[in-house]
Amino acid sequence: MYDTITDVPGIRVGHYTDPDAVTGCTVVLALEGATAGVDVRGAAPGTRETDLLRPLNLVQEAHAVVLSGGSAYGLAAADGVMTWLEEQGVGYPVGVGVVPIVASAILFDLAIGDPSVRPRPEHGYQASASADSTAPIQGSIGAGTGATVGKALGQERAVKGGLGCASRRVGEYTVGALVSVNALGSIVNPDTGALIAGPRSTDDAEFLDTVDLLENVKIPVAASALQNTTLAVVATDAPLTKEQANKLAQMSHDGFALAIRPAHTMFDGDVVFALSTGKATPVPDVTPFGAAAARALSSAIIKAITHASGLGGVPSVSELVGATGGSSSGS
Repeated sequence: MYDTITDVPGIRVGHYTDPDAVTGCTVVLALEGATAGVDVRGAAPGTRETDLLRPLNLVQEAHAVVLSGGSAYGLAAADGVMTWLEEQGVGYPVGVGVVPIVASAILFDLAIGDPSVRPRPEHGYQASASADSTAPIQGSIGAGTGATVGKALGQERAVKGGLGCASRRVGEYTVGALVSVNALGSIVNPDTGALIAGPRSTDDAEFLDTVDLLENVKIPVAASALQNTTLAVVATDAPLTKEQANKLAQMSHDGFALAIRPAHTMFDGDVVFALSTGKATPVPDVTPFGAAAARALSSAIIKAITHASGLGGVPSVSELVGATGGSSSGS
């Protein structure tokens, strides 16, 4: 076990990273197809093929999920994933070939690095071609390259976000999570209540609690606080129906609420995709898997922040030696 999403049989992960432009994309592949669901909770999403994953609709399985930087421009990365999958003969059979089912969601990272450079089809193709089932690198990589958190007081007071993974065991099955954390809110360790990251105080001596800041009406939310969205994929080898996969995605959002304070704001486009690679008779109850997925997702969020490296002038938690992790309601 790697304690990553690739612990789930049938799941591969690949990245494209541009550290100079500070952007990238991450591809989660299920080449044998995976029963898929999705739950969108943020109020500013940018997505592709999410309607197809809802229980009432025809297609039952997806072959890839793409998480990308570049705001809405980054949706183009999914085209390259489709091309690569088609070359492998992977997709929904349509009589004259296959149509790969590739769902995607994007996050806003244009305010860090070079905003004219965004993940393109060739970058999605590259991420797909490099994907494997080993432990993926975490931190400032792939869709987490340009991610930042704690932006209520502006990008100049933000802390570096990133990409993280974790996994849990539920009986004979595995549940894994992968997340790119690019949130308005502060990051909290749900096990201890410790504030891990948030808007930096003016002297970088501590992190501030975003909820406290929002409750102080004298401190307006900065315009750059609009530039958020946390994206996740949860996967399991427990066989699920499409309805259960959607419930798994829904329950997984609890992991956001555990570790991101606040989550699901008007300025975040938070999305969770769910994949089930199991092919046997569906389990009778998805509840244990949803509970485990939420816990794995909260752990992955913490790892995304602690593994991140500073980029684009935004420091990481590991670089802020003077930060105490204490909270305050002021600036």
